Amino acid sequence: MNTSRRTLLKATAGSLALYAMPAFSATPLKIGFAMSLTGPNAGAGKMFLLAREIWREDTNTKGGLLGRPVEFVYYDDQSNPSRVPELYTKLIDVDRVDLVISSYGTNQIAPAMPIIIAKKMVFTALLGTGVNDAFKYDRYFQILPNGPEGNRSLSLGFFETAITMRPAPRTVALLGEDSEFGHNVIAGARINAKKLGLHIVHEARFPMNTADLSPVIRATQASEPNVVFVASYPGSSVGIVRAVRELNYTPRMFGGAMIGLTFTALKAQLGNLLNGIVINENYVPEPTMEFPGVDGVLRRYQEKAAGAGIDPLGFWSPMAYAELQILGQAVNAVGKVDQGLIAEYIHRTTFDTVMGTVKFGPLGEWDKSRILFIQYQHVHAGDVGQFRHPGVQVILYPPELKSGKFIQPFAAART
Repeated sequence: MNTSRRTLLKATAGSLALYAMPAFSATPLKIGFAMSLTGPNAGAGKMFLLAREIWREDTNTKGGLLGRPVEFVYYDDQSNPSRVPELYTKLIDVDRVDLVISSYGTNQIAPAMPIIIAKKMVFTALLGTGVNDAFKYDRYFQILPNGPEGNRSLSLGFFETAITMRPAPRTVALLGEDSEFGHNVIAGARINAKKLGLHIVHEARFPMNTADLSPVIRATQASEPNVVFVASYPGSSVGIVRAVRELNYTPRMFGGAMIGLTFTALKAQLGNLLNGIVINENYVPEPTMEFPGVDGVLRRYQEKAAGAGIDPLGFWSPMAYAELQILGQAVNAVGKVDQGLIAEYIHRTTFDTVMGTVKFGPLGEWDKSRILFIQYQHVHAGDVGQFRHPGVQVILYPPELKSGKFIQPFAAART
């Protein structure tokens, strides 16, 4: 083939590629957020950032939002809640973003709320608990299946499962990290335990990221509860699990809202120490959780995560993708960036997402709870791949999504 013909073919191929690309307006639509990319929450933060980038790729391939390419503007909040207000002020006042979405977790979402409310922005929040209970802001939407009573939902399924044991348990200990998340969840757990007839024999707080939690577990052990419920973030969750094993502590049931135990790096680190623990979850690869599109998001996430030093499984990543599905659908439906109209549309609409059907209640929580409670079963050390398969993270609650039997008491599941 001569040079002139090769040149012509290349030019023709380039022209066809241009025709295949969506036509964009010159002005990008900017979505701003903080994210924990360093510090103790970075493992989750990097996972959620990658999921958001996958959504952005998909959206821009289809023509963007309002015919404009989507652009992200984001900053590392360093897992430090005190940095959050200044970052959102900068995003809105200096970067002039069109839309804002949250960092990850209750402790990072709550500090942003006064800024968001003052600026009257729509705010989709990623995995917070009870944040809007006090603010009652009508442009807040929570991407976590807590349901209308968020503080209670992160323990209700745990206690509903507990009372299925025979003989029925009578006593409970509540252990909570001294943080906004810990206080919110333990407040809900206290209500749930009492309503279900469990007597609270011990309640304790511990500082975030405490290295040695053995004294906390010893004090709990001394009170002899049948059931132990823990509310903790990643650093403390690991400390609690290690202390339980070191002290060979085996109440009849153990677990709670132990954030971090769902992250692949910590699963790999803890291995068979997880056996028997019952915790809340949002997604596990059990046959009852096959929502349309979720497998595709996870497959692409795992392809991109391979060798990148981030969570290789990313089972919570579809939450971040679903968050932007909802926001993007609302913006395109309204036809312009109007914060009030977008909020109104989200309130009245039922959304189909990769995490299933989502409808919001008055405070921006899901109108119905779909928090999972799973039990780690038959986990062995040194094999991250085992968590890709059914039967290791067995769903116990809610009943309609249950995928296996509850192994109890705790000691039986440890062997």
